[in-house]
Amino acid sequence: MKPGELLYEGKAKRLYFTEDPNVLRVKYKDSATAFNGQKKATIAGKGEMNNRISALFFRFLKEAGVPNHFIDKISDLEQLVQKVTIVPLEVVVRNRVAGTLQKRTGLAEGTVLKQPIVEFYYKSDELGDPLFTEDHIRAMELATPVQLQEMREIGLRVNEVVGKLMLEQGIILVDFKLEFGLDSEGKLLLADEVSPDTCRFWDADTLEKLDKDRFRQDLGNVMGAYQEIYNRLEGKSHV
Repeated sequence: MKPGELLYEGKAKRLYFTEDPNVLRVKYKDSATAFNGQKKATIAGKGEMNNRISALFFRFLKEAGVPNHFIDKISDLEQLVQKVTIVPLEVVVRNRVAGTLQKRTGLAEGTVLKQPIVEFYYKSDELGDPLFTEDHIRAMELATPVQLQEMREIGLRVNEVVGKLMLEQGIILVDFKLEFGLDSEGKLLLADEVSPDTCRFWDADTLEKLDKDRFRQDLGNVMGAYQEIYNRLEGKSHV
């Protein structure tokens, strides 16, 4: 493949080859999707904001010892990342009841969980990204037991460090989704993005939603919410 050639296009990003076979260029899009792509829209400025926010989170997590694929933000819409082979699982960590957990349990939205819940979802658009148990994952050989345990541990570590960071900014980390990949040496790295598209953030005082639920639930002012997250993070001197 030639440098600059498109490798993959997803719902929110495009991946391009670079001169280095181990480095990819990610370009964020202004696309907004929900409910496995059933709801779609274009929101001007969203790609740039998610690029900025995700870069801040990846830098912060790397400083905190969480290995991830991020290398550098190179433009308003673009990052350089380490090339990885994505593990076909989404890891979701939940601190409060929201979204599908509310539907499955009947508990009131916002109910505080006594301890974080870690869930695994099989990355399959055709199947609707179903919730999998560890037995399902082993049966389909989607990840080794060691990788599964490492993903769980990293997910809980991300929850700890990001949760603390956001609470210092007056924001509750309700839940979030992570993706992982394996580098050329088989090392597990946090990948994809960390942004209001993949995390639920609520204002700690008002419980106002500052994430993609504003798009999912037609609450309006999506960009205002994302900008608020960026403004609070950007003001953190060491991020």
